[in-house]
Amino acid sequence: MYQTVGHQAIDLYAEAMALPLYRRTIRGRSLVIGQVYTKCEGDEVEDLYELLKLVKEKEEVDGISVGAILSDYQHARVQNVCKRLNLQLLAYLWQRNQEDLLREMIASNIQAVIIKVAALGLDPDKHLGKTLDEMEPYLLELSKKYGVHVCGEGGEYETFTLDCPLFKKKIIVDSSEVVVHSADAFAPVAYLRFLELHLEDKVSPEPDNYKTSTYIHNF
Repeated sequence: MYQTVGHQAIDLYAEAMALPLYRRTIRGRSLVIGQVYTKCEGDEVEDLYELLKLVKEKEEVDGISVGAILSDYQHARVQNVCKRLNLQLLAYLWQRNQEDLLREMIASNIQAVIIKVAALGLDPDKHLGKTLDEMEPYLLELSKKYGVHVCGEGGEYETFTLDCPLFKKKIIVDSSEVVVHSADAFAPVAYLRFLELHLEDKVSPEPDNYKTSTYIHNF
């Protein structure tokens, strides 16, 4: 249900966007594994419910944005929590064409790097730390060859965003290490563990009108 790889750096997301961060330890387990979710004490979904309940009380939010693209399992559980809290579910990526979506994310200057690989054709030594922009041609190739989901919706890979239009500052990875979870000969599972990171101010490009006026003046 939850991505845990890269969690050491999640506080930098809040700082980068200048927004408050709410966190909660996941004490539950995946008890209800069917397609439809109903409230179950001890299930990991109830941790999400309690966290969003607190956020709603503190921040007076009306809706929750979820990045689910293809997972009915995830979508159904977030939808259940939203209904119980009377929150609007915002799932703008839901069931989008993944090739189109990948291109849009890259075109929107989302600088996301691969921090976990777990699929045939993805090599920890070659692909961990690569940006989606760098990986796009190869992901499309893997999709044609092996049916890999180009946005990683089958668990093929996980990403961590270093910069995007929402960020007021960008995240810099100073050092990291590769952790091998399974050294399978065909589909090894490995991830990047961040050791040191920091935030940097983003350099704003000159506005178009400034460039134009300078050009006219020089001409």
